Amino acid sequence: MRRRLLLAALALSAGIAHAQQSVTLAGSMGSKALLIIDGQPHTLAVGQSAAGVTLMQLSDGQAQVQRGGSTATLRLGGAPARLSGTPTAATGPQEIVLPVGLGGHFTSSGAINGRPVQFMVDTGATVVALSQAEAERIGLAWRDAPRAFTQTANGAVPVHRVSLNAVRVGAVEVNNIDAIVMPAQMPYVLLGNSFLGRFQMRRDNDVLRLQKRP
Repeated sequence: MRRRLLLAALALSAGIAHAQQSVTLAGSMGSKALLIIDGQPHTLAVGQSAAGVTLMQLSDGQAQVQRGGSTATLRLGGAPARLSGTPTAATGPQEIVLPVGLGGHFTSSGAINGRPVQFMVDTGATVVALSQAEAERIGLAWRDAPRAFTQTANGAVPVHRVSLNAVRVGAVEVNNIDAIVMPAQMPYVLLGNSFLGRFQMRRDNDVLRLQKRP
């Protein structure tokens, strides 16, 4: 009986140790942090993840990391932190973290209906907007979609109104997003308020945080 209890305790301890992750800040390269996660090096920018660990902030020899609901602040040359939080499959990631880019814009890779695209946040846009060329590239059926007009700096422009089944930015996905397809060439898909309205937005210096609404 005692042997069984001892074996059970050892198994439980091993499970807890396995659930925890050791994370150390080993250095930084420009806007990226070099993290050692369970002995393996990973170079991450703010908002990126590796081995379940997300880099939330990086400044002045410090980094804030998160795993599920567990958060820790790392210091360059400091002791490793142990993160035990695990994301829940039912809810998934709830926050998008975007560092400011060139020209003061917030951009991010992501996907529309499972096809990769590049986004740029545009709080002045009512809905998500993409070019006809981009719509063609990702296989969006826009030609028979309802027509409308949108007002731009150059006057009224004819567009097609569509609904996007899934829009993913970073690791966060939102379904059934209104969008327009425009004839103009655009280097990015504009992430307008039909997507942004699903989130609470907060800017911390050079980082934009989008927290998904319940």
